[in-house]
Amino acid sequence: MSFDLETFLSFIQMYAKRLEELQEVLNILDNRIGDGDHGTNMVRGFNFAVRQLHEQPPSDLGSACNTVAMALLAHVGGASGPLYGTVFMKLAGIFQQQTEVDKVTWIKAMEAAKAGIVQRGKAKFGDKTMLDVWEPAVAYLLGAHSGTQHETHSEIQSESQREEACEEWVQEVEVAVLATRDRIAKKGRAAYLGPRSQGTCDPGSVSSGLFFELLSYVYNGGGELIPWETRVL
Repeated sequence: MSFDLETFLSFIQMYAKRLEELQEVLNILDNRIGDGDHGTNMVRGFNFAVRQLHEQPPSDLGSACNTVAMALLAHVGGASGPLYGTVFMKLAGIFQQQTEVDKVTWIKAMEAAKAGIVQRGKAKFGDKTMLDVWEPAVAYLLGAHSGTQHETHSEIQSESQREEACEEWVQEVEVAVLATRDRIAKKGRAAYLGPRSQGTCDPGSVSSGLFFELLSYVYNGGGELIPWETRVL
């Protein structure tokens, strides 16, 4: 897997657009177990990030991630701003002064981002938070990499292998998102609802599902997007 600055910028633009398309879905979910503004907050933060990246074009992946992190910390309210901001701060730390990274570096960055979520949110898997998606998503990357650990950097997967791996990864992510529906929230405002938080997918897990779905989409050069509104509502 190779990921360059152009691909990253495309990802942020597409993710912002996808969040806008599903803003109401995210707000409906958050209204059931939270403040009701997760979609609005995420759209505001990522749209601001897109504008910042356009007005001040970054020279490398690290600075691009820092720009996104600062935008989210300043413009996304609640717990989502610090958590998603931490994700991009951790990515920036791994990607600093690089315009392109290989598969090993990318997986290392995803591991660092997940660790940042754990440290910042103090949650564990099963608490009905975005970690419930990040944990299996990163675990899949690690497992896929260990299965091809003898590959050299110059070896490139065939198009069919890449497409199959991306599809399988997105399927794992979708399963992880939907699994939050029947869990009882242990963190955040939703935790006050106790068993009444069951029956609703965690909105942060859904936005994380979109995150990984769009990463797969830009890496694979396209693909069929999940109709999340019919899956999570």
